[in-house]
Order: sequence, then structure tokens, then C-alpha cells
Amino acid sequence: MSKNLKICFLLILMNHAGTTSGQKSDKDLPPLLQKAAEEVIAGKYLHAFLDILHFQGTNVWTTDMPKKIMAYFHAQNVIFTISSLQMSIKNYLENLLYQPKQLLSDFQQINHQQFQTAVKYLFRSKKNHFELGNIVIDLDRIRERIFQSPGGNRTLFLVTLEKCFPALSSMECVDILSQVLRVSSVSYLQPDVIRSLPKDLPQDTFRNLSAVFKDLYDKTTANAQSTVYDWMKQILQKSCITNELNDSSSWVSAENLWILGRYMVHLPLEEIMKISLNEMRLFISYDNATKQLDTVYDITPELAQAFLERINSSGFDLRNTSTIYRLGLLVCFYDNMEQMDAIVAQVLLHQMMKCNQLRGFQADVYKLKAQLLDIAMQNQTLNDTLGSLSDAVIGLTSSQLDSLSPEAVHNAISTLNQVSGWAKSQIMILSSKYLTYEKVLSFYNISQMGSLVTGISTPSFYNMNPKELSQVIRGTLSQYASDLSPAQQQGILTKMLASRELSSAVTDIQGAFFKEVCLSDLWKETGFNSSIVKEKELRKSQALFLYELLSKKTTAPADLLSIGQLVKGVTCQQIERMNTDSFLNNFRFFEKNLQLLSPYQVNCLAWKFWKTSNTSIPPFLLSVLPAQYLESISGTSCVPFLISLGKTELDLMILDSHKKNTVLQKVQECLNGSISDEYDVDILGNLICHLPPAIIRDGISLRAMAIALHQFRFCQRLSHEQKTEIKYRFTELYGTPKNWTAQTTQDIGPFVALLSKDELTVLAEKFPNTILQIAKMAWPASPPEEFLSAIFEPIRNSINSIRASDPTTDCTGITAPSSDEIIKLAEANAFWSVQELQCLDTDTFIKNVEFLGTVMSFNRSQLIVLKEKAKQVWGALPGWKSYHIVSLGRIALALSEREIEALDLSSVDTVAALSQQTEWTLVQAKSILQGFLEHSGQTVYGLKSFDLAGLGANLCALNTTDIKTIKATEFSAVIARVGLLPCSTPVLEEFKKVAESVFGIAAGWNSSIIHEIGTIAAGLNERELTALDKDVMPYFQPAAIRHIPDEVFKVLSPEQIANLGPENAAMVTESQRNLLNALQLQSLQLALDGARTGVQDTQTNASTIQSTHTPASNCAHFSSGFSISLCALYILCPTS
Repeated sequence: MSKNLKICFLLILMNHAGTTSGQKSDKDLPPLLQKAAEEVIAGKYLHAFLDILHFQGTNVWTTDMPKKIMAYFHAQNVIFTISSLQMSIKNYLENLLYQPKQLLSDFQQINHQQFQTAVKYLFRSKKNHFELGNIVIDLDRIRERIFQSPGGNRTLFLVTLEKCFPALSSMECVDILSQVLRVSSVSYLQPDVIRSLPKDLPQDTFRNLSAVFKDLYDKTTANAQSTVYDWMKQILQKSCITNELNDSSSWVSAENLWILGRYMVHLPLEEIMKISLNEMRLFISYDNATKQLDTVYDITPELAQAFLERINSSGFDLRNTSTIYRLGLLVCFYDNMEQMDAIVAQVLLHQMMKCNQLRGFQADVYKLKAQLLDIAMQNQTLNDTLGSLSDAVIGLTSSQLDSLSPEAVHNAISTLNQVSGWAKSQIMILSSKYLTYEKVLSFYNISQMGSLVTGISTPSFYNMNPKELSQVIRGTLSQYASDLSPAQQQGILTKMLASRELSSAVTDIQGAFFKEVCLSDLWKETGFNSSIVKEKELRKSQALFLYELLSKKTTAPADLLSIGQLVKGVTCQQIERMNTDSFLNNFRFFEKNLQLLSPYQVNCLAWKFWKTSNTSIPPFLLSVLPAQYLESISGTSCVPFLISLGKTELDLMILDSHKKNTVLQKVQECLNGSISDEYDVDILGNLICHLPPAIIRDGISLRAMAIALHQFRFCQRLSHEQKTEIKYRFTELYGTPKNWTAQTTQDIGPFVALLSKDELTVLAEKFPNTILQIAKMAWPASPPEEFLSAIFEPIRNSINSIRASDPTTDCTGITAPSSDEIIKLAEANAFWSVQELQCLDTDTFIKNVEFLGTVMSFNRSQLIVLKEKAKQVWGALPGWKSYHIVSLGRIALALSEREIEALDLSSVDTVAALSQQTEWTLVQAKSILQGFLEHSGQTVYGLKSFDLAGLGANLCALNTTDIKTIKATEFSAVIARVGLLPCSTPVLEEFKKVAESVFGIAAGWNSSIIHEIGTIAAGLNERELTALDKDVMPYFQPAAIRHIPDEVFKVLSPEQIANLGPENAAMVTESQRNLLNALQLQSLQLALDGARTGVQDTQTNASTIQSTHTPASNCAHFSSGFSISLCALYILCPTS
């Protein structure tokens, strides 16, 4: 097929038949093609296209067909010119792509036959193209563009609901609905749409459609789930009446329970209690019942216990092992504990390993496991029963685990390695016990440990046999790399790199481990090829070095850019050196990995695209160019701009608030102040997060708001003003909170935090578990204090706990926290008073200390009282073991410098755990540093790279004299980690001197070095900073820019400042800016605007920018998907 594509579809028909104007052959034209020609005349291009496709599928397309069609046009006195037809088709295609409501309207007007044809080629045809003579229709491209266009799936779904069942068989329609639903976000599966589903479907069709909804359960909102249940219930009830079930007053038969699947959790309690015992017995007898009950993740205790009661009454003995195996997640709410023997308790515990999948109620599960644990251990020792306790072992305290024998841990390892959710202190104890028994650390015994490998000490990894270690790093360790501490990762890498040739070692270092390989080590190996970096995660500094190195060995950029991570290392100069064909052909790799690119790289791509092909530049790239480049966007170019920009993360592309406001002003102009329906929401995409408060309040219709609210939940940085308006709108949509259902509360999600304390109290009392689930969601930061405060009392009051107080303190009249309350309240534990925390009894503290150490909102007074409780429980500080210290978490922040000095800090792993806390004072950090050196018997000179990695931010407490003694070889291995630390200027200046002993004098540092050393670059003096090449400036890490002293920053030349790039320019502090002169400030503004020196001299005036979605004259197709090319969209036409 020729690369030079012709204008397509009907336009080609005209070209082929251009000499036939005098003929009258309407009688020779088959009726279907005559109909298609009339539709072309009427501008109904979709109808015509579908009729031609249908004709081609049932007839032979002869070479004279185009001539006959043209003759028919002339016989009707319709004269087409190439340009007029081209414009008509172009405008029509734009409407289809960028206005899905037009697509919906056109699809609604097609007849049954045309709909069947559309379905055939969109969903059922396996062809990726077919031919009309020498015209080739690209079906794959049609499917891709419709499915990927905002609202495209919504349109196909709605049209299928409206037209499919009358036009096609029910089974075909279910298959089509399934395909559309599975490739979408399902956000358009709203209650009103669900209620419109047909209720008279044949039985097989209904079952198949129900199966689709069961598969999509987790993707739908709570209200949609409830509505699907109501729809299913209506059909099942109707079927039940027809079948006249005489032995039960309930429509819920065994078969209906199976059809409901996960929707069985929506059955009312009274309906469950009415289920016939025969039907319940039949249901539990199904082999598939267990599989179904394993998926009821959102079942409540009340419903679960109702099912258990009916199962028990139906003749199944709940104490029978075979019955227990059939109960699925119902075992999580087992409540028949009387006279239970140890064997049954152990079976239940084994089945309860799946209970961590439940949505909530984990405190109840934890309590039940503790009760079963006591029963399972009756008249037996912990050493004897360890392997039969399943994941209930998580409930064992540190002292219980410490009392285990190494042999017991070894014998139980096949159970322990399946357990998830261990606390770090538990992992440390069990790993130590297991390895004490094994004595030698090998590939085999590590492969048996599961997540317990993260408890292996750094020295143990470092002393391991290199050959065994290389096997481990490709196996078990690769699964848990992110859970290893910096010290452990560095200990592993140090041993691997020191014991064999670099090229061989690097081959074995997989995934995230590769990010820890230092730049100076990569320098030593020049024999790398592109295959060496596949399946590896790269730091930007590594990518900069490797792309430069590998680009010298290949002439095909695609070979490198196709390795996603390497795009991080493409410099602006390398982008600018690409020729036009190379850039346009490879742009898809940049676009595919947009999230890996820096704002500076995106800016470089925008300038390159502008110079290369400004008529087809993806519209989102215009947003990173200077503001005047947005002026051309108006009218028909608005929707493509919104769609393009809505697919990106604006906050990651544009960091300067003024520039971002300019872009958002253009967005508002394009919206014309209103969002009328769900299609407008689809078009906006991620831009919905940036809507101004006024538009949220007055510009979004109530119809669109239901969809918009779901999208707002994914926004990470909504302002207070935006949230205020969102609250106003969702109360307008759903009414007063006191009337909300549990489903509505769940769908509102984190936005419930915007309600008043009184409103929150009402919801917390009505739906405590729903509110608890919301409180434990992944918030952008900690849940708001007002929210936690409001739910504290209602949640606490909903818990029926037996509370014990510390008998050694005066706790009369004070209610101490219970384990149930601590687990359920999560971050809301911050609202216990100091006195209440002081009254914690010993057992409760020991069981929950690690959990309490994760509460981010505890103030210093609360942390101090918890620290004192630890001293009371564990005894004198010198006697604390490593796992005691690690289990404290944030509580350790309350330790004074003297208390820190009293701890045994000889283990780098203990210090690494302490270093994970980011709130140490400088005095505390010095104590940790000094404690490690003294207890380990080391000097700063003797520190290995893994010691430096473990010390983390405590390295900022080093004095300048000690920094001078750090070995350059050890420092080089962790220099990228040190470059993440926010140390003082004197410390950074000394680190810079050590960096020079690794990389040479600062004046010669290149982009990869500058990025590698991070904040250390802020230690450069005036002379060294001004000596840097301007092209290096964008590769400073943003944190380094902030740390450059004001007096040093002001010596940068205007040219250097202009080349900072948008991201670094946005990091310039107010105090730095205040010392700049007018020329420097002008350069800073250029950097913020995304202006490019040299490029602007050759650019076309921005006011002459053509519409950015006009098809190129040669039908060139770019992978971005933002330019409309007639050829690329519908038909690829080979040159004759």
C-alpha cells in the first residue's frame, strides 16, 4: 500500500468517475447504491457509508460502480466539486469525533438494516479492512477512533440499548453490550440507564446479561449496584410467580441466588430469613456456591449471620469441616463458638485467611481470629501449633513470637510465607528465627520465606554467596523490592556489583533494583546495548546517560524510544536534531509515555512539533507554549483542544500558577460557561479537576453533575473554594444528608468530609461502617481534622467493647481505648485525650503499638505519653531490642536525645527504620547518628554505602569535618539518595566536594551528573554555578533550585535562567526572585512561559496558526490521535 494516501471514501468515488458527467444511468445503479447516493446528497454520510458496506457484503463491487454513482449524481443535477465535498465530509467527520451527541443522533436515525451492518463491522467482523475495488476501508481505525473518542462508548451503549433488541437477537445484543461495557470506565452505567433495561428478556439472555453485570460489579457505583439488583429482582420475581413455587413465600430460590451472584448482598435481611430451607440447602450443595461466596466482599455482619443461620437450619452442620469449606467469606462472621474444639478452630482460621478481602469489618475479624486463636491453642504450646494457626499469627505479640523456637518457625514456614499484613517488627523476629535454624542464607531458604525476606538483615544480604544472591534477586526478592529498606537494597547491590563483571551483574539486576545502580558504576561499562535496559526501571540520570550512550550505537531512535523508561533521558537537543520523518514517526513513543516526561521535555516536544508540522500539532502541546499560541483556539478547534488537554495531567505539565490560569481561561472560553450533559463531562476528562468554583456552582447542569461528581472524586488537588461548591451541588443532587442511603453516602465518598459536624454525626450514627471505609480511603493527605473529629464519638459509641484500664495509674472515671476502637478509628485515634492514652492497659498497648505508631495526626503530647507507656511496658531503654524500636513508628519521635543515646542502635536496619520518619529535629538526628557510630564501633571513614543509605536524612547531622572523611567509592554508590536530602547549605557544600572526587570538577558536570546529585548541586559556589553550560540548567532537580542560597542564585546569567525550563523556573523562591535584576526576571518569565531561545526567531506569528485539527493535504497520519485525517479515520486508499 502506498505511503502517499489519497483523499478518501466518497471523494475517491468522484475522482474515479470525474469524466462521466453526461451519462444517465440511474436505472443501472442497484437500488441500495441509489439510496446511498441520495443519502450523500442529503448529507447523511453515515447512512450512505453503512449502505455501501452492506451492498459490498452481499454483492460484487465492480470497477464501474463509481462511474454509475457519479452518473446518478449528474442525472439528479447535483454537481459536486472536489473542494466542497471535501469540506462537507471534513465537517461531518469532525462532528462524529468531537461531538458524540451528533454520532448518537445519526445512529438513532439509521434503520434496522443499517444498524445490523454497523454492528457487523464494529463488533463481529474479524477483518481489519476490506476493499471496494481499489479502495481499502480501514476497519481497525474506525473502531479505534470511535471507542477512544470521549463519549464514543457511551453513544454505542445507548444506541445498543435503544436499537439492538428490536433489530437483532437478544443474545447478540448482550454480547455487544458486554463488549462496550468491558472497554469502558462504566461511568455511564447510571441508575436511570439501568432502569431503562428491558424486563422481558428471554431467560438465557437475562442470565448472560446478569453475568456481565456481575463481572463489572466493582466498577459501578453503589447506587448503580443497587439499581442493577432491583432490575434483576423484578425479572426473577416475575419468573418466580410464573413457576409458582409453592413451598416458599420467597422468590429467592437456589437458582436465583446463583443468578444474583455478588448482588445477593443487596437482599434485605427479612428476605434472607424467608428463603426456603430446601432452596438454601440446594444452593450450598452447588459446587459453585463456595466460589460465589468467596466474592461477597461487601457483605455486612448482619446479612452474613442471617445466611449462616439459614444454612445451619437447612441441615448443614456449621461445625462440620466440609461445610466450613463451603462458606466462603461467611466464615469471617462465624459466631457459634460454644464448646468448639481446637481442630474446628484451626479449620476456621485457615478459611479466614481470605477475610482481608472484606470491605471493612476488619476489627471484627481480628477479634474473631483472636478468640479462635485461643481455642486452637488449648492445651498446646505455641511452638506446637504455629503451623496450624494460619494468618491469625498476625495477632501474636512480639514477645510471643520472640518466645518461639527456631525449629518451630522453620517447620511452620510453609504457612507463614502465605500470610500478608505482617508488622515490620514481626517480620524481623520471624526472619531471624528462621535463619537461625537454617544457619546459611541460600537461594532455597530465601525462596521459602515469602514476605518474610524483608526481615533479613542488611549484613546477612551483604555476606551472602554472590551466585545465590543473583538467583534471589531475579526470584523472591523481585516481588518485594519496594518493601526493602534503602540499606537492604544497597547491601544487595553492593555485593552483586563487587563480585562480578558489571555487564553480567547488570543483566541480573531487574525491575526497581536497577534504579539503585549508581551513575559512576554505569560509566565503567561501555559495552551496553539496548536489550540490557529492557524490563528495568530507570532514574532520570541513568536514562540521560544511557540514551546518550546507546544513541551512538543505533541510527534508529525507535529502537531506544520503544523501551519506555529511556524516554526519560531524551534531551531537548536530541529532540531538535531529529529529522521531520523521524520525529513524526516516533512521536507516538513520547505520547505513550507522557507520564514519564518532565515538563521541560514536553515543552521541547511542543516546539519541535510546532516547527515541524504546526497544522497537525496535538492541541495539548499548545498549552505548554507561550500564551499567545492559545489565541488561535476558538470555535470548532475548542473541542479537540479540550479533549486533548483533558487526557493529560495539567498539574504535571504546567507548574507555574499564572501560566496555568491562562490555559484555564482558554478552557473556560471554550466551555462558554456551561456543561450541559454527560457528554460534556466526557469531553473534559481530567480538566474537570480545574473548573473554577463559579462554573461548578452555576455552569454544570444537574444531569451532568451526577457524572461530574464521580469524576471529581479522582481529583487530588481541589481547592477549598471548589470543594465548597461541590458540596452545594451534591446536596442539591441528593438532598439533605439525613435522608441519604448507605449507597449515596458511599458514592459521595471523601466529599462527606465537607459536611458540617452535625451532618457527619448523623451519617456516622446511621452508617458507621460506610463512614469508616471512607475514613480509610487513600486521601491525597490525611483526612481533614474536622472530619475525624466529627466521626470520633459516633464511631466510638457504635463499638461494644470490653475496656481494660492500666491498674498502675489513676484511671478512675477514664475510659481507656480498646483494641476494637483503635483498629476501627484508624487516623481518628488522634482524638483520644492524653489521659485516655495514658490509661491504656499493657495488653492493649502491646497488641496495638505498631498500629498507633502509624497515626499521623498525633500531637507531641500524645506521642510522649505513648513513649512513656512503652518504657513502662518494655523496661529500661538499653534493654529494648531492635524490634521494639522499629515497632514504635512515629512514637519514636518523642524520644529525647538522651533516650536515643541509651538505645542499642548498633544495627543499620534499626537506624534505617528510624530514618523513615521525616520529623526528627537536628538534635535528635545527631543523637541517632552518634548512637549508630558508637554502638556499631564505626567511624564515618569506615561507613559502607549501605550504612550511608540506612542513615538517610540523619546524614544531614554530620559536621563538615566528618563529611571530608567519607570514602568517595562508598559515597558514589548512594549519591542519588543523598541528593534527595534537604540538608543545610554548609553540609551540601561539603557533599559537593565529595561529589567532585567522584565526577571531577563541578565546572565540567553534564546533565546526567547534575540530575544524579540532586540537592547536592545547591552546594555549588558562585564561580562554579556560573561556569555551568546553559544546557545543563533544566537538569537540576527542582528541589536543588529551591536550596540554592539567594546570594548564589543571583549570579546566574540571564541565559542560564532562561534555560531553567518551566519546572525549575516554577521552583524559584520569592527570596531568590527578589535579588534578581530586570533582565534576569525577564529571562525567568521566558522560562515560566515555555519560551525557547532560537526557536522563536524562526517561528510563524502565533496569530496565523491554522486550526490544529485540519487534515494535512497528503493525509499524513500521526499516532497522537489528535489530528483528523480522513484517510486515517476511515479509509486507506492505495495509489493505483
